[in-house]
Amino acid sequence: MRQKMADMVHRIQDEICEQLRSLDGVDYRQDEWTREEGGGGRSRVFSGGKVFEKAGVNVSVVHGTLSPQAAQSMGGGHELKGKDLDFFATGISLVLHPHNPMAPTVHANYRYFERGEGEKPGSWWFGGGADLTPSYLFEEDAVHFHTVLKNACDRHEVADYGAYKTWCDDYFHIKHRGERRGLGGIFFDDLNSASKDECFAFVEDCAQSFLSGYLPILERRKDLTYTEQQKDWQQIRRGRYVEFNLVYDRGTKFGLTTNGRIESILMSLPLTSRWEYCHEVASGSEEERLLQVLREPKDWLSE
Repeated sequence: MRQKMADMVHRIQDEICEQLRSLDGVDYRQDEWTREEGGGGRSRVFSGGKVFEKAGVNVSVVHGTLSPQAAQSMGGGHELKGKDLDFFATGISLVLHPHNPMAPTVHANYRYFERGEGEKPGSWWFGGGADLTPSYLFEEDAVHFHTVLKNACDRHEVADYGAYKTWCDDYFHIKHRGERRGLGGIFFDDLNSASKDECFAFVEDCAQSFLSGYLPILERRKDLTYTEQQKDWQQIRRGRYVEFNLVYDRGTKFGLTTNGRIESILMSLPLTSRWEYCHEVASGSEEERLLQVLREPKDWLSE
C-alpha cells in the first residue's frame, strides 16, 4: 500500500499540473527535496501566470520517528508507544489561488499514514478532502463542487458524504472569527473501517475527481470583470485563509513538528493578503451575502 499510494499521488500531481500549465500559460517551478530523517518530496509551484497568482501542487513520501508532540498532531486517536512511533506518510496537497476575485481558491489533500509496521489494528489510516474558498458567492459553483464530491463518496461503501461534509464545515472553522474558511466540501481522517484496498479506492476516486470538480468553476469565473474594491475584499478573505492555516491547521502543525520542508509546508499561503483594522461590509452587499453562509454553513445539495 505504501508504494501504491505513492505511485497514485505522483500520477495525480502530473495530471493536475499538466492541466494547470495549459491554463496558466507558464510552467511550474519544481523542487525535489529530501528529508534528513527519511524520504522526501516533489513540490511544483506556479506564479505570475495568466490565471493563478500562486498555485502549488506538492507530493511527499516521508518516514522517520515521531516525537510525542508530533504523534499527537498526527491524529488518529492512537495511543501507540515505543517502536510504534516510527511512521510512514505519503500524500498530495494542493492549493490554487487565482488572480480574479470572482474565481475561488481551492484546496485538496489526500494522504496515507502508518505507524509502526502498519499491521496492528488502528496503525494505518487514510485522510483527506477538498474544499472551496470563494471571495464572492456563486451558488451554482458550490452545488457543482459538492455534487462531484458526493458522487465520489456514493461510489464507495466506506464513504459518507453527509458526515464528511459536516466534518469539513467543523474543521475549517476560524473560531476566533466565528466563520468558516470557505464553502466546505468534504473532510475525513482516520479512515480504516474497511480494507486498505477499499479505502484506497475511495481516496483515489476523490483525487481523480478534483479536476472535474474545480476546472468548470474556474473556466466560468477566471475572465470576469472586477473592481479594485472587489480585489481588496479578496485580499481580506485571503487574510482569513492565512489565519486558519497558521493557527488551526493540523497539517501545518504536523509538518513543522517533524522537520518538514518549510517552503512546501507554507506553499498553501497566498502570495498577498490584507488585514484592515475593524473591517466592515455594507448591509445587503455581496460581501455580506458570502459572510452569511460562512457563519451558517448551508446544505448545498438539499434542493
